[in-house]
Amino acid sequence: MSRIYIQEAVVKLRKFYRLEKRLPSYAEFCDLFHFSSKGSAQYLVNQLITAGIIEKGDKGKLLPKKLIHIPHLGTIKAGYPMPAFEQRDDSIDVYQYIHDTTGDIYFLTVSGDSMIDALIGDGDKIIVDPNRQARNGDIVAAIVDNEWTVKYFYRRSGRVELVPANKRYPIIHPRESLEIGGVVISVIRKYH
Repeated sequence: MSRIYIQEAVVKLRKFYRLEKRLPSYAEFCDLFHFSSKGSAQYLVNQLITAGIIEKGDKGKLLPKKLIHIPHLGTIKAGYPMPAFEQRDDSIDVYQYIHDTTGDIYFLTVSGDSMIDALIGDGDKIIVDPNRQARNGDIVAAIVDNEWTVKYFYRRSGRVELVPANKRYPIIHPRESLEIGGVVISVIRKYH
């Protein structure tokens, strides 16, 4: 299969993924690429896997690998300005930030500013992995006394503390119940 055909397939898959938020099934591959048999779809899938564009999960589900990417143009100073020139050196595969998870990840929208010093603000989306064991210093999503919160997790002297990243808020010590919903693995902030 030619490199040009793979590139054309990637364009179609990106469009499908953007609309459907998932990769197509084999039957949908046939529709999308006008194949008459699932064997042709299987061949294309294998070519895309070999090219590193998609991968198969543990249960055989097709997953994006290098399908979703954003060009990386280099480094920008947050202190003093630096000379402006294009530094294109790679691209970021958004999927790489979540692909090593169990697949059970979910996201929550943050409300409030108790984690602002950890750069998690009101309206941000946190991606949570419920299967990671919380360790001291991890940021966790937790249900404390039947209410959700996002805080730093610490176990001290056998007692759990949920610590905010804003000095205006108190440390939380669960009174009745505590369930760790998972460890925060990523934060998404959209400005516009």
